[in-house]
Amino acid sequence: MRIGISLGGAMASADIGEQLAYVQEAEKLGVHSVWTVEGWGYDAVTPLAFIAGQTSRIKLGTSIMQICARTPANIAMTALSLANLSENRFLLGLGNSGPQIVEGLHGVSFEKPLTRMRETVEIIRMALAGEKIDFSGVQHQLPLPGGQGRSLRLSEGPNLAIPIYLATLGTKSLQFTGAAADGWIGTSFTPEYGDNLLDYVRLGASQAGRELKDFDVHVGAAAVSFREDVDALVESERMGRAFTIGAMGSKDKNFYYDAYRRGGWKEAADKVQHLWLSGDRKGAAAAVPAEMILRTNLFGTEEAIRERLREYEAVGVTTLKVQPKAKNINDRLDILSRLMDLL
Repeated sequence: MRIGISLGGAMASADIGEQLAYVQEAEKLGVHSVWTVEGWGYDAVTPLAFIAGQTSRIKLGTSIMQICARTPANIAMTALSLANLSENRFLLGLGNSGPQIVEGLHGVSFEKPLTRMRETVEIIRMALAGEKIDFSGVQHQLPLPGGQGRSLRLSEGPNLAIPIYLATLGTKSLQFTGAAADGWIGTSFTPEYGDNLLDYVRLGASQAGRELKDFDVHVGAAAVSFREDVDALVESERMGRAFTIGAMGSKDKNFYYDAYRRGGWKEAADKVQHLWLSGDRKGAAAAVPAEMILRTNLFGTEEAIRERLREYEAVGVTTLKVQPKAKNINDRLDILSRLMDLL
């Protein structure tokens, strides 16, 4: 199992110089990959372009590029650019995001998200293969019917070495991931209930006649801290988890909420979401079970965290993305170094 790091969360507020220094030191420690996030702040691409020119080995991944904010051809052009800049270290992570961001920030309908994902991946594959882009779908038609355009082939490429990762949580989307992607970006994941998500990925692969031989199961254990007393760590994570369950989506569409319900916390997720949407944020945070925090982070002694790493690996995780829980870069790197030693 490999370790990746995220530039989201606590690192998102750091200046770019500190982020770069952190990534450069992580590269020296043997960290496999660094991943940028994209919500309603920085885009996922620009920081990676900056980092690409000042690193040499670490893989560079987007977690995620929002497909609603770009045309499929633009995504392919961006991927080819980053792959070329980084000597093929780029990992293309894509996702639909959620209705609040898609419709509120980008003004695009969230209707038929799986259809959008299918069509986007198919068009990107055509572009990366150097084919003329000629596609007629529900949400994408290229060239535009009745217009003056014609089918075009990108002038850069082809490049079939760029892997496509999909961030999915719905059952049908997970099946599509197994059928069409090179890797899965998983969240709301615990080894105890990992098969509740991974079984759909495997089913999709089987239905497509695929074997997941080199498929990368990439999941996030959000925070890492080596401490025997974990109570304060749990408290510090409760509000963020309540926000994810209560606010990362709408009442009718929140994929994180759905995933936590499938992950063994049905009653807790219902209560947290209800309190959050009712305006009681403190009550929602207090309702987050301590066990939910502990199972989705790496908190505790070295032996406890070592055992937890074994459990992730045993269920099929191949890349574990982490965020050392510390206020300064030196402490973050110390935690990261200790974690790498455990592997």
